[in-house]
Amino acid sequence: MVKAVRVHETGGPEVMRIEDIEIPPPGRGEVVMRNHACGVNFIDVYYREGRYKAQLPFTLGDESAGEVVAVGKGVKSVKAGDRVAALSTFGGYAEARLVNADRLIKLPKSISYETAAAMLLKGLTAQYLLRQTFKVKKGHRVLIHAAAGGVGLILCQWAKALGAQVIGTVGTLEKAALAKKAGAKHVILYRNEDFAARVKEITKDELCDVVYDGVGKATFPASLDCLRPRGLFVSFGSSSGPVDAFDIGLLASRGSLYATRPSLNTYAASSEALNKMAADLIDIVSSGKVEIALGGAFPLEEAANLHRALENRETTGSLVLIP
Repeated sequence: MVKAVRVHETGGPEVMRIEDIEIPPPGRGEVVMRNHACGVNFIDVYYREGRYKAQLPFTLGDESAGEVVAVGKGVKSVKAGDRVAALSTFGGYAEARLVNADRLIKLPKSISYETAAAMLLKGLTAQYLLRQTFKVKKGHRVLIHAAAGGVGLILCQWAKALGAQVIGTVGTLEKAALAKKAGAKHVILYRNEDFAARVKEITKDELCDVVYDGVGKATFPASLDCLRPRGLFVSFGSSSGPVDAFDIGLLASRGSLYATRPSLNTYAASSEALNKMAADLIDIVSSGKVEIALGGAFPLEEAANLHRALENRETTGSLVLIP
């Protein structure tokens, strides 16, 4: 039996319960891994609330890092004792989990379990956003909302490393300092300023090539006003609530804009794609150009409190649970 954070009904943080569960032996193509650190992400909030549908009951958590303790038939990519990180829906907030071997990534010794759990989902999100959804290159101007969040800090550093001019939005002066340190050349306090007007001022009316928006409702449609003609609006999250249905004519009236709502599951659908993206992430982190900001490591029992802090936008960097 292992301890896990379980959800039997959707709702607020109070629906999360610590329970003892049994992990079955691995079947064909599966492994059992002992979690040393578990990543906490906003997508976990969406599942807990019921915004994203899931079969009840379930164990929260899409990412974790640890060691393989048992392998099923047909598994040749890893063996017992290997250091790995897992990207697989559910099972992360637990002392151990059963996972398909093709959702595992081998970890070099230079990457700690805490760093791996803090960077995997957020770092892979940054990878597809910057390297695939819109291929950021030297000279591009990018706007990053929630620039001091877990994904935001990685985006700022990686975009700067690619040669982009980074503009970030944040809610507090403390977060502004973090975003600046991460590579944002300009930081806008969105609670005190009209961020679209500031972007126009900063860019001298040339605006941005791409907007990366993980906030959602609170920043739309003003984000569209930050884009140059034929610029790209990338909505990859909705921490303030989802973007409502909108008149597609808004894209035409603002300069033939493009808009997309990508997801990591699509980009990392195959084991080959997942490992290629992970290799890119591990390379940029190992180079020192991107540092993973660990916002804190907490015991499993603190999971509900971490969700409250996430929803109130009181966190910075990446949070992990330690079983």
